[in-house]
Amino acid sequence: MASPEKFNNETNAPKARLSRDLVLSTALALVDAEGLDALTMRRLGQELQRDPMSLYRYAANRAALLDGVAETVLNELAIFPNDPDWQAQLRRIAHDLRLLALRHPNVVPLLVTRPLSTPLGMRPLGTLRPLEQILALLIEAGFAPADALHVYRAYYGFLYGHILNELQEYIVDPEENEAILRLGLHRLPAKDFPHLRTLGPVLAEYDGAAELDQGLSILLTGLAGQLSPQRRQAPVSPGASSQPDPGAR
Repeated sequence: MASPEKFNNETNAPKARLSRDLVLSTALALVDAEGLDALTMRRLGQELQRDPMSLYRYAANRAALLDGVAETVLNELAIFPNDPDWQAQLRRIAHDLRLLALRHPNVVPLLVTRPLSTPLGMRPLGTLRPLEQILALLIEAGFAPADALHVYRAYYGFLYGHILNELQEYIVDPEENEAILRLGLHRLPAKDFPHLRTLGPVLAEYDGAAELDQGLSILLTGLAGQLSPQRRQAPVSPGASSQPDPGAR
């Protein structure tokens, strides 16, 4: 008869070897499923079937763990700072970041508000790379370095504002046919909120991608006007691709 120890060894699946990538990917999955408050060293240890003390080798504390989760998400964002079509590149980055936020809505607070509590030079390098790459893109396009920083701030201010607004869209009753009822607008006094109630059908058909694109068109047109006439970009033909040829890298 097999001993209990042998039986357990044969039936228990082998544990994956701990690594920073495994720790952070598991932390991200936990945040995606249950929110930021669920992420503790003890809970992460349970998910990994490891002693929580063993995780401190990969993250010094919970704050470092949160920074690592933010880096893991931002590492999914591809930026090509040598793209000659800076407007198309910023438009693509915006749509890609929106999709990242929709895939990982519980991580958005880490991206938007957490950096405010940390001096720039002390933030994780992975969270600073998008800033460095977008500055390189804008400077190459002809913006002076200080102007490129202003453009970056305006761009990300708009982008994060859009993402937060989209994530706040909430349908009270998706089965209801009437837009005013589906959004819960019927609870608002008609006398005090006539415009919101009238816009019920428009609000109910909110298209995040289309709204983002419209806002980007307004923003990028204004930013392009800050360039000297010699550096302003000619319109790209519909069939042209703005993404660099991977073989040329």
